Amino acid sequence: MAVLLAAFITLLMLLAGAMAQASEGLRIESLKRCGDLLDTRRQDWCLTVRGLSAQPPTLKLGDKTIPSSAVVREADRLRLRLDSSERQSGPLWLEHGTRTSNAVWLTLRNSHVLAAGPDEVARNMDGLTTYVNLVSLLIEERHDGRQEAERLAGKYGANVVGSIAPLNLYQLRLPARNLEQRDALVLRLSSEASVDAVVIEESAPEQAEQERPHTPPRDSDEWAANRFLDAVDFYQRRLPGKQAVIQPQPLRIGLIERDVDFDSPDFADYLGACAIPRTCLYARDADQPDTHGTTVAGILAAGWNNGGNTGFLRGLEPASGGFEVIVERNSDAGITANIAASVNLVEDGVRVLNWSWGIHRVGTRNAEGEEVDSLLRSGLAMSGYEELLEEFFLWLRKSHPDVLVVNSAGNGSTFAGTDDYRLPSSFITEQLLVVGGHQRAQGGERAVDDPAFAVRRSSSNMDMRVDITAAACAHASTLEAGPPGAVHCGTSYATPMVTGLVAAMLSINPNLQPEQVRMLLRRSAMSIGDQHDFERMDAEDLTAPILPSERNYQLGDKDVGRSARLDMQKALDLALKSLERVR
Repeated sequence: MAVLLAAFITLLMLLAGAMAQASEGLRIESLKRCGDLLDTRRQDWCLTVRGLSAQPPTLKLGDKTIPSSAVVREADRLRLRLDSSERQSGPLWLEHGTRTSNAVWLTLRNSHVLAAGPDEVARNMDGLTTYVNLVSLLIEERHDGRQEAERLAGKYGANVVGSIAPLNLYQLRLPARNLEQRDALVLRLSSEASVDAVVIEESAPEQAEQERPHTPPRDSDEWAANRFLDAVDFYQRRLPGKQAVIQPQPLRIGLIERDVDFDSPDFADYLGACAIPRTCLYARDADQPDTHGTTVAGILAAGWNNGGNTGFLRGLEPASGGFEVIVERNSDAGITANIAASVNLVEDGVRVLNWSWGIHRVGTRNAEGEEVDSLLRSGLAMSGYEELLEEFFLWLRKSHPDVLVVNSAGNGSTFAGTDDYRLPSSFITEQLLVVGGHQRAQGGERAVDDPAFAVRRSSSNMDMRVDITAAACAHASTLEAGPPGAVHCGTSYATPMVTGLVAAMLSINPNLQPEQVRMLLRRSAMSIGDQHDFERMDAEDLTAPILPSERNYQLGDKDVGRSARLDMQKALDLALKSLERVR
């Protein structure tokens, strides 16, 4: 009897475990290249999946099923082997019975770099975490990058382990056990005639572009300062209007972020297959709803009326032609990985990149003269990053001149355009749009187009290099429908407001070039702040001053000389008019 009772209890436990597993969400938490990163054809991919049952799941890449012979399982990990000549980049997700996972973007492009493990980093003299044995070489373009990297690796006893081939960058694992050995090898590599720069990584696995915590302003109507709802209404009503029906085009957007929490009601309906003309979101799954990536992605793609975030692009349905929002970061290898991910995304057809990140050099001082203490890098690392970013934008200009990068100005209360102290916002190129942050002014009722309706957020970086400002505060997502999310503030969250608007403008007129998009944003902008009559920017200015040419050449226009504040509705109107002029 006791034996039967024990067997019965065991059976109940197994059934309970199976039922719990069946009710647990199926989530892809990690996807990264593994094996030989330099093999351009046979690619190995490693996944970490939560909620797997004993039975093997079905894997889908785009509209095709991956054969089980290409999948090896070890506990909650799956390893795929794909032939890049037989497939295309696309969303990857899992199915098991009635359960479907989140979809992640699997790129078959070949820019991938390795992140250092915990025993491969050390503290440098500035107290910053730095890689000991992984560095990247930017090879002069007159050389075959792979061949030259292999030659140098052999000369110095290193191995080539990663690459961003379009930029002629190759990652080496050095025979270095400490920073003294690394620096000696870096010095020797830097002196090689074929080496343009050595990139040293000083990034921790994840450092969000966030401001110092302090009490946020009233936020329920922060986006009113940018006419968010007016823009949604305009897109939904004007584009399908009877006078001139516009057929919005689908668009692909890339967010350089880590992951998104698909357990939040904001993203619950993005599981499994998704196809335009709806908004689609591809990302790894996060374990918290208030992560940096979840909030940034939510400003673009969160569902409406769930109590958490509110996605601008999601609000454009069903009038839009569809948007694909890809959240991707390549690996934990910091800035180098951000650029590798950006290159892959652009080659996969992304038209707009959202960079809600940036770094300051050690010793940078803010507008009050105090040292900035967040997102710091040494001078040695900054010089390598500057060369890397320059190569990226040169490549964009040459090979993808229609791609626009939208970058946060930063939250150090310092100057965004001083290249000695801030990257990447200090770069001067038509393909980089820099966004500052503002907040609603306290006290008094003002018209939305009043320059005093909003004020510069005290933490936002500023100066002539900032193109435009947007609302810096947004609600985070929540685990339950109904309650409002916590308020997150910073230029990280102003940036996707502009990214979403740019994507909507390009969906109306895909022929707009980056310099034209910037022009339309500035022409449509409302003003913010005092009038400064074009003198040198100081701590009270937020963006480049609005010019008479941006106000129909009217020298007496009230906006001339002030900073520029995003007007989402008017920008869409100008994008539509630009299309009508072509016709």
